[in-house]
Amino acid sequence: MSRSVLLLPGDGIGPEIVAEAEKVLNKVNEKFSLGLSFDTALVGGAAIDAEDTPLPADTLDKARKAEAILLGAVGGPKWDSLPMAKRPEKGLLGLRSSLELFANLRPAILYPQLASASSLKPEVVSGLDILIVRELTGGIYFGQPRGVRLLESGERQGYNTYQYTESEIRRIGRVAFEAAQQRGKKLCSVDKANVLEVTVLWREIMEELKGEYPDVELSHMYVDNAAMQLVKAPKQFDVIVTGNMFGDILSDEAAMLTGSIGMLPSASLNSEKQGMYEPCHGSAPDIAGQGIANPLATIISAAMMLRYSLNEDEAAEAIEAAVSKVLDQGLRTADIMSEGGKKVSTREMGEAVLSAL
Repeated sequence: MSRSVLLLPGDGIGPEIVAEAEKVLNKVNEKFSLGLSFDTALVGGAAIDAEDTPLPADTLDKARKAEAILLGAVGGPKWDSLPMAKRPEKGLLGLRSSLELFANLRPAILYPQLASASSLKPEVVSGLDILIVRELTGGIYFGQPRGVRLLESGERQGYNTYQYTESEIRRIGRVAFEAAQQRGKKLCSVDKANVLEVTVLWREIMEELKGEYPDVELSHMYVDNAAMQLVKAPKQFDVIVTGNMFGDILSDEAAMLTGSIGMLPSASLNSEKQGMYEPCHGSAPDIAGQGIANPLATIISAAMMLRYSLNEDEAAEAIEAAVSKVLDQGLRTADIMSEGGKKVSTREMGEAVLSAL
């Protein structure tokens, strides 16, 4: 596989934030002689407008050949009236399933400079460092059958299928256990085993895997309690592993503990460590084009890309240190603005990270 990186700006604020991350990647590519090459393609609403499909064949071909992918965001109200199969999000789901990006890593780290930006008390979130490992290509988002049907009574019924195979659970469990081994050696598996049979199996498989990782402390928690505990005492968690739907919800909740979802990166990996990297915040169409979006989550996602898919730890650490330095300087986009900070634009924040590099 080539040392190529595919950039997918996407929709909404995606092009703005990817542009700043691209500048940072070009800088470290030169500084550390990484030998990376970059290409760009359409996905989501932008692809629908240009080619009438959320995932053009050319984009998928480029994605398969790339060593790593950096995505901005997809979606927006402009395309909400389209049939489900044609919506922008289908482009994202298509990339995940086609590339078998089954392991989604979402770190929720509170930068000490932003403790006051969290909606929780500083003493509750200070020092927060959680990794959520979300299964990404199975569960209710992909289960078949699904749809809306007409019952004999004349009433419409929507239905989805929540399913996981033993092998799907086992492979995401191993990713989570191995991540816990590299961190605080604590793993909490989140399920709803008191109601859903599929998560009874999930819990059983996690218990079986426990024997392979004797140095990791495994616990279990129902998803409703986990949601409450993330607000009540979030620092009790080290690594959380859960299914697709629960992980989608809990990772966004954890994001807000850090002060802004605009600070959270993510990585989606397959078994070959090929990955798609993206910020967790979505396309934010309400602020698109205004130059006020926070590019830091995308820039930190680029750092994750260098670490997990490209094995360039030194370059990744340089980007992370630059982001921390910029925050030390008091520079803030609107979403993380606090008393005493200096408000900057998307471009100004990106330029500040470049200067810190």
